[in-house]
Amino acid sequence: MNQTISLHTVGLLHIHNRKLLLAFSNNKRCYYLPGGKVDEHETAVAALQREIDEELNVQLTAQSLQYYTHISAPAFGEADGTIMEQDCYLLDEVFHPQPSAEIGAVHYFTVEEYLQQPVTAPGAVMILQQLQTNGLID
Repeated sequence: MNQTISLHTVGLLHIHNRKLLLAFSNNKRCYYLPGGKVDEHETAVAALQREIDEELNVQLTAQSLQYYTHISAPAFGEADGTIMEQDCYLLDEVFHPQPSAEIGAVHYFTVEEYLQQPVTAPGAVMILQQLQTNGLID
């Protein structure tokens, strides 16, 4: 019997020209939401600030982040049965991400553009579709 494992994660939603910013993981060979795992005794916002600083060389203030939604999806690149529980936060200001650490590139996507990628992450597809349904992206 397979045991379900939950990963508490956070993701950044930055929209520009009706497209969502995604980060390419050199390790997982896939574009996904910038962000990552929430460490023990860390708030979701603090984790997102830390992850964005590490991955994109951008220091975000807590005040610049607005909670948007929570998604649950199979965790891409993790063991079978691992579910990503992700709190997603909107950043509604201009910023200039510079990929670092395991991030090889960043790119803004519409739903259709992302679905044309050779590999897609279930959580990224889910949030892209939700943002499209809510009229925020194409």
